[in-house]
Amino acid sequence: MELEVARKRCLDCLINSIEQLQGRSEPDRLEHIAELIILSMSGPWRYFHTPEHIFEVGGSIDPTEVLAALFHDLVYVQVDHGVNLNISTYISPFVQEQDGQLTIRELDSLPNSSMFQLVSAIFGFSPGQSLSPFSGQNEFLSALIAANILEPFLDIHRITEIAACIEATIPFRPPTASGLTASDLLYQRLLGVNAQFNLGWSEEQFVQMVKRAVRLANRDVENFAFSNSTDFLDNTWNLMPETNQELINANSYTVAGYRKSLQKMEGFMNFLNPELVFQRFRGEPDEETYAALVARTRKNLEVAKLYLGIKLVTIAILEALSYRLGRDIPVSTMMGELPAPGRKSPILEQFLPDVPMASPPKNALEQEVLDLLSKGRNRESVYDIKNSPVSTFIIKSVGFSAMEHLLKRSKDFFAGKIESETFLRECDATVVNKILEGVAQLFDSRKAALHKAG
Repeated sequence: MELEVARKRCLDCLINSIEQLQGRSEPDRLEHIAELIILSMSGPWRYFHTPEHIFEVGGSIDPTEVLAALFHDLVYVQVDHGVNLNISTYISPFVQEQDGQLTIRELDSLPNSSMFQLVSAIFGFSPGQSLSPFSGQNEFLSALIAANILEPFLDIHRITEIAACIEATIPFRPPTASGLTASDLLYQRLLGVNAQFNLGWSEEQFVQMVKRAVRLANRDVENFAFSNSTDFLDNTWNLMPETNQELINANSYTVAGYRKSLQKMEGFMNFLNPELVFQRFRGEPDEETYAALVARTRKNLEVAKLYLGIKLVTIAILEALSYRLGRDIPVSTMMGELPAPGRKSPILEQFLPDVPMASPPKNALEQEVLDLLSKGRNRESVYDIKNSPVSTFIIKSVGFSAMEHLLKRSKDFFAGKIESETFLRECDATVVNKILEGVAQLFDSRKAALHKAG
């Protein structure tokens, strides 16, 4: 989405939503805020958490949800390598950094701010508390910015609703030992906020507030329950450069760098409990809808785990072979450069034989993953092609049944428990030799091109 288009859409969302909430709409001031939001969401490392994402999450019906979505990913410390300078002034009075750790300032160092007190109460945070990116740091800071920015335009009731929605977007939180969910805890804290700030709301109003927050939070992660696992993996591939910026340099990232990205994502997919992706609070969403979301999420995670596992085995073989050349070998050295308009260069798959399937897929999951590997995801990414010809060659050669053992030994190799040559000897010799021959032919084609150019 072009920046100017995104700014215009963001400004329209701000003006229309504030007017619907009977706030003070001042287009000139809101224009600056729209620019602030879009510039922050368009940082060089943002591939998934972009302006398009906030518009999708906000929807177009509920103005509170629209506003909460505009601000909910404003701070993303681990992606942006810190807090964007344009928005840091809104939070620096309340937060300090020491040795890379963000901490809420001690009580005697905090300014007297009702917005800070409100947001802290909604999140259950307190002065002096260390913040963690895995425990609401980004969401808390984003909500704090939203509250401070929107204070001139909306009353405290509306800002409470918006901050509650942002709090709900803290993902993947398990129930407490007593069985309370994140939504239950938010509801309890809101009851305390009601008393602390004399908001005058009924308990039923807070029930509806939490239900709204759940709707927004579930849209934030709706890609986990896409009906097509290919679409889910497309989003996964957009997330990877946000956690490994080396991938942005399309033809120079290393084999080890790409492998580490795959490792992070495969580890995350295996860690994630599908029941923790979507939230539910007092019938929102209804039981049938929630069950369907969890079922689709479980299926997508199973596809992703098998798909990423095979990709890890593939990169393990390539990395082990690359050790014969050095320790920081680019993927493009081993596999050829990514396709580019008007330029054709040799790639590894050209030199691999087309082999029959050694053992046909045993179930629908294996068939779907085979199709994903051979035919590809729906979209190309800036750092990778959408299909996986080397992985397809490997899985056709050895079958899915060999993957569990090969994946375990791949991880042993990555962890330094076995040497590269030991790992290669445990792989199918024909597969390794054919890949090795293909890489050698790729080198020969480059050598021939070099002499031709001379």
